[in-house]
Amino acid sequence: MSKKPPSAIKSALKSALYPLYERRLLRQLDFSQTPHHIGVMLDGNRRWSKANPSESGDTSPARGHRAGASKIVDLLDWCEEAEVKVVTLWLLSNQNLHRPADELAPLLEIIAEAVEDLGRRRRWEIRPVGSMELLPQDLQNRLNDVAAATKGIKGVMVNVAIGYGGRNEIADAVKALVTAKAKEGKSAEAIAAEVNVDEISKYLYTAGLPDPDLVIRTSGEQRLGGFLLWQSAHSEFYFCEAYWPDFRRVDFLRALRAYSQRHRRFGV
Repeated sequence: MSKKPPSAIKSALKSALYPLYERRLLRQLDFSQTPHHIGVMLDGNRRWSKANPSESGDTSPARGHRAGASKIVDLLDWCEEAEVKVVTLWLLSNQNLHRPADELAPLLEIIAEAVEDLGRRRRWEIRPVGSMELLPQDLQNRLNDVAAATKGIKGVMVNVAIGYGGRNEIADAVKALVTAKAKEGKSAEAIAAEVNVDEISKYLYTAGLPDPDLVIRTSGEQRLGGFLLWQSAHSEFYFCEAYWPDFRRVDFLRALRAYSQRHRRFGV
């Protein structure tokens, strides 16, 4: 009788123990402290693919991005269970748009298909946020179609940040504010006098939504990289070692537990 390799035994033990660990985490959670808005940086797709080649040896970025896209519904299921109200997913930065064409084209198609799949489920309102004008027109049209088809659906509000950069968002908000005030016939001095935090907030991509209480980044990187720069001023942060395709419910529960154990001072 052949013996199982140590890696197989270890994997079997993990599979048996994780449900027990999840139940333990659930008992430790105070759901009255659940974050209302969670931002997630879905990081590590390409590195996951390199570290986990397929049987055919495929380690391509596209394979990693597809694996990452398939994880999104799981995350939204977990958010629903925890009664999270808003989720912002960073799917593509504006800097990512400068990647080589042979990588960017399949990535954009994967993102479009993932967003359309979310829309077809009719469970969430999907809101694209970012510098839409930087995206190919076909992708803009597909994102707008999903937004229109899901508008008003009750449940978790899902912001899909595509072509997004935090600095660009702030610059766009200020431009929109100045333009709006100028159309009212106000002078430069009058406009400058009205530029303040509250006014700028009205022109952000996420205007009208609460700022994120918790921001999660996967893959072990511990930096914002420009994600929700304005909105995350008082957010709590949770950095997870797992690459995004490997992100599990237990990782999500750990993030919620860490959040519930922090005392938020909001800069005071």
